[in-house]
This record gives sequence, structure tokens and C-alpha cells, in this order.
Amino acid sequence: MPLVRVSLAKGKSTSHLRAICDGIHQGLVDTFEVPPDDRFQVVHQHEADEFITSPDFLGVHHTGDVVLINITVSDWRTTAQKQALYRAIADNLVHSPGLRAEDVLIVLSPNGRDDWSFGNGVASYVKDATT
Repeated sequence: MPLVRVSLAKGKSTSHLRAICDGIHQGLVDTFEVPPDDRFQVVHQHEADEFITSPDFLGVHHTGDVVLINITVSDWRTTAQKQALYRAIADNLVHSPGLRAEDVLIVLSPNGRDDWSFGNGVASYVKDATT
């Protein structure tokens, strides 16, 4: 279960926000084998003075449309899968809602299977309390 947090400057339409979330989720489904109904996303919109990004970092120029994507996900994916995810999300967001690939920043926050509870106070991926 990935938990996706999307941060961007305020002022985008609901359809723009939905396109971002849809593109991220489709990338996860296509590259990380996430089930289509495994979708948990939070969008954070910020005032201009609360959203500070470098306009140029590592040779990449960012505009005011930069989108920061933080995905908390189990730590068993390979580097190749992660690279495929980055490309898929960027491609999806270029297609819709029309972002520049340069403005799509993605950070994975990996964790262990015992770090997830889907409810009921249970470590959902833990088969036995001693594991």
C-alpha cells in the first residue's frame, strides 16, 4: 500500500489535481504492481510563501508549477522498478494535466512490511506477532 502525498502551489482546478493523482496511481499500478483499488493519496496545496523550491537544481529548471510527490512504500522494490516508476509518473503527468517533466519531483520513503496498519490496530502484513 503506497501512501502518496502531493504538494503544490495553490490555485489549480479540481480536474488538474485529479489528473495528477490519477497519473501517479496509474504509474504505481503499471510499475510497482499495486492493485488498482489500493489507493491512498493526500493533496497539500500551499500559499506561494509556504512552497519554496529551487528554480534550478542538478541542472534541472523548475517553474512555479513544480509538484512534489512523496510516496511511502514497502522497501522491496528494485532500483529498476523505481526508475520505471519515476519515468511512468513523469510521462503520465506530461500527458495529463500537461506538466513539464522537469516539474515532477518524486521522493520514495521506503519502510518495512511491519510498518503498516490498515485498521483495527493490527500490523496488516505481519502474519505472526513474533515475526
